[in-house]
Amino acid sequence: MIRLTIILVFGILGHVKAQTTADLQQEIDKSVWKPFQKAFQTLDGEALNTTYADEVLRVTPQGIDIENTFKGNNLKRFEQNKADGITISLDFWFDSRHTNATTSYEVGFYRIGFVDKEGKTSYSYGQFHIVLKKIEGQWRITQDWDTGTINGNPITASDFAKQSALKF
Repeated sequence: MIRLTIILVFGILGHVKAQTTADLQQEIDKSVWKPFQKAFQTLDGEALNTTYADEVLRVTPQGIDIENTFKGNNLKRFEQNKADGITISLDFWFDSRHTNATTSYEVGFYRIGFVDKEGKTSYSYGQFHIVLKKIEGQWRITQDWDTGTINGNPITASDFAKQSALKF
């Protein structure tokens, strides 16, 4: 009887597939990065904010936000963009990703394109460091740091052009 139980347990465990790092990163791409990009491009501040956890450490050149002030600013900024007739495109790529079953640390570069109502496009470039945690079965951003400079030098189109933007 014990032998049969052991065989059944190992048989069941053999059918349970462990998620690989690539599987986890695809899950993050689908559940966080694709909606994140879409929220930017549709100027949907509410959708953008849902990619973040309830408690977030957000660090920018303007300072540290642990009160989620940035979430309210996302809503205001996108509403202002809509009112001003501005559209946004967001492209990014990862320089490195370190992921396990519950946490992912991701570093990359972004390009944000702003098109005004006259059709003139301007770009903003930067680097990001993001920590994601799996919270109640959902990946959420828990730490978000970005900058427009590295070692005091502005990040430019040539920095962004070192890799191709991701397509989801």
